[in-house]
Amino acid sequence: MKHVPVLLKEVIDGLSLKENSVVIDATLGLGGHTRAILESVTGARVIGFDRDARNLELAKEELKDVADRIEFVEDSFSGIETHVKEPVDAAFFDIGFSSLHVDDPERGFSFMHDGPLDMRYDQSQELTAEVIVNGWTRDELARIFRKLGEESYAAPIAKAIFVARKKGRITRTSELAEIISNAVRRSGKQHPATKVFQALRIAVNDELGEVEKGLEAAVKVLKPGGVLAVISFHSLEDRIVKNFIKNREDLEATTKRPIKPGLEEIKSNPRARSAKLRIAVKKV
Repeated sequence: MKHVPVLLKEVIDGLSLKENSVVIDATLGLGGHTRAILESVTGARVIGFDRDARNLELAKEELKDVADRIEFVEDSFSGIETHVKEPVDAAFFDIGFSSLHVDDPERGFSFMHDGPLDMRYDQSQELTAEVIVNGWTRDELARIFRKLGEESYAAPIAKAIFVARKKGRITRTSELAEIISNAVRRSGKQHPATKVFQALRIAVNDELGEVEKGLEAAVKVLKPGGVLAVISFHSLEDRIVKNFIKNREDLEATTKRPIKPGLEEIKSNPRARSAKLRIAVKKV
């Protein structure tokens, strides 16, 4: 599936950029939002972050016609302060994981394709989903499934994994999905493995910790009057963003409620359906 940037018009409107604005795109991906930012005002520049080296190379190719106005940074957005040495006018986060990851079986993010149990954004790190599934205790597995996946059947799923791995190491996404499906006879449209795969992905990449660190770093480099815009895709992340904005004395929310995609966008891009955009301004 072709990557389609979510809530594109709403993001550009919310950033309220002026000529020569400097903007952090904390989650560059294939650069759909970055291109729109560069096209929205004259002289804009973007500092684009991506912790996935492959994604960054693809972004460079996609954006080669405007690359002279982009600083490409291979790092997580928690490292913003390390790389950004000037005050910026805006910072944008799209903290859903990329469709590139979902659609590539070799990255192991999805139970829809058989692949290795990997789930790393940064391929140089040692922790993988396979390490967690085969090495963490039954109680630890149940805890992350419950906390990070909001999975109500966390305990029986953890037990099923614990029993299965005694017979042999679990190494494939299809194996894990089958174990979960056999442990939980759940009806409905959602696959029984959905929440567990979410939990593993978040745990492997420390996604919630990264969000907190990234938001903190971004606000520090924002100019007074600068805009912070964040798209999240599930309740755990959205709660962090909401509370972060609410609890900071130097931020003022400009969206009382999160902005959500309209029916037309959801129809053309089903992966947008759970997106929520929150925007805040750094007080002068």
